[in-house]
Amino acid sequence: MRTARRLAAAGLLAATALTVLTGRAAADDTPSATPSATATPTAGEQGPPTEAGTNFLTATAIKQGEEATASASAGDYLYWVVPADTGQNITVKATVTFGSGSGAPAAHGASTWQLDVYDGLRRRQPCRYGAQTRTAAAGAATVELACTLRPVRAYADTWSNDPLRGAYYLRLTALKVTEADLGQPVRAAVKATSHGTAGRNAVDGSVAPVVSANGPDVAPGDGWAGTWWSPRWLWTGGGGLLAVFAALGAHRLARGPIRAQGRPRPQQPDEPYQPREPSRYPG
Repeated sequence: MRTARRLAAAGLLAATALTVLTGRAAADDTPSATPSATATPTAGEQGPPTEAGTNFLTATAIKQGEEATASASAGDYLYWVVPADTGQNITVKATVTFGSGSGAPAAHGASTWQLDVYDGLRRRQPCRYGAQTRTAAAGAATVELACTLRPVRAYADTWSNDPLRGAYYLRLTALKVTEADLGQPVRAAVKATSHGTAGRNAVDGSVAPVVSANGPDVAPGDGWAGTWWSPRWLWTGGGGLLAVFAALGAHRLARGPIRAQGRPRPQQPDEPYQPREPSRYPG
């Protein structure tokens, strides 16, 4: 009886194993969607933009740290937009390559190029340093421009022109081009980078990011930072502790050594003895 049960169990296990193996083989032989899924590119795999807008409303949105390129003609206005958050020092660099880029640069005369940066309110922001305007000599292959802005703020007075966090528009154009060079092919590359600030450049506030509702949708990859915290809190707290320690030290120096309460002052040998008055009890 036991032998029959064991044989039946062994047969059942063998049949189950055969069914599993057969199912796996059939699944391997059946075409699946895995190859097509792996071949489909995701949104994160898309490279930097390869075109630029022609005005503020059609500006191409780019991310910080990526290099956007565009093919254009001499005399065109090229626009990009990049997000900038509180406390960042934004540096924008642009390179203009003359010619189509496939071969030797086309012959051209001298031309002057300029890189302008506007905040979300479309106020032109001055550069702290960098060659914002440059003149390319006749026959030059490339011309490079750069602009470093003031630290981006989260709050500013209504009368000031301080850069506020939000969208920043980059405009690249030629200010002066000979008539013979108008319409000649050029290739532009733009890259915006940033680094944080601390100390006296730290800022805080409660102003929402300045992003136009009619413009491109721009935002940092990890979202906009909060506005209640800045390194100024650390500097303020440290300064307060130093002030307390300085006040305690000054008080100790001004008071002198502390004597125990109730202990008589040591009598000098040349002055007469003066008994202490008894303490008065209330009542």
